[in-house]
Amino acid sequence: MNALQERWPEPELVIFDCDGVLVDSEKIAVRIDVAMLADLGWPMAEEEVVERFVGRSYADMGRDIAEHLGRPLPEGWNEPYRQLYREAFDRELTPVDGIVEALDALTLPSCVASSTSHGGLRHTLGLTGLYERFAGRIFSATEVARGKPAPDLFLHAARTLGVEPRRCVVVEDSRYGVEAARAAGMRAFGYCGGLTRGEWLAGADTVVFDDMRELVGLIRG
Repeated sequence: MNALQERWPEPELVIFDCDGVLVDSEKIAVRIDVAMLADLGWPMAEEEVVERFVGRSYADMGRDIAEHLGRPLPEGWNEPYRQLYREAFDRELTPVDGIVEALDALTLPSCVASSTSHGGLRHTLGLTGLYERFAGRIFSATEVARGKPAPDLFLHAARTLGVEPRRCVVVEDSRYGVEAARAAGMRAFGYCGGLTRGEWLAGADTVVFDDMRELVGLIRG
């Protein structure tokens, strides 16, 4: 047995992020984020939005915007944009390429742990036909005190499902999600087949890959 196998025992749970890992929502959401930030007075290119905000909760994003603008955002500031996200998802959302094949091949227990609210997760997973695969095993950052990159959400999911953190693997597409997995003592698999750069995800013991069809083979080692 090599040192890596000793550090990472046989996994017992696969924890999936949702946006950009299960559902191909990031390119849609980032397009709307760019327009929203411009409206609010903080113009930003798509790549910067991806690096700064992808993987974080909407509440965290709102706090960063208010801090940058130097003023609190008005009540309900985000409601028009939430509707834009919903309408765009209804028109355009699909599963991430290869994820259905990966889920079909996966024999380990799995769950979802996402920065998105439960309502948002029901909507996007339902639109893409993935909700029933995870029903009863879906966790949102709204359930914990701190969102990613803090480890709280992943630890909450593992604790609820009765699995030791070191026997969990996390599939993420954002730097904040990968950092949260590492902080939780879980092995991270960083998917860079969407908008995220591989170098943003790379780090100690992290497997970076760009084809979801390879995931099960990578987990098996």
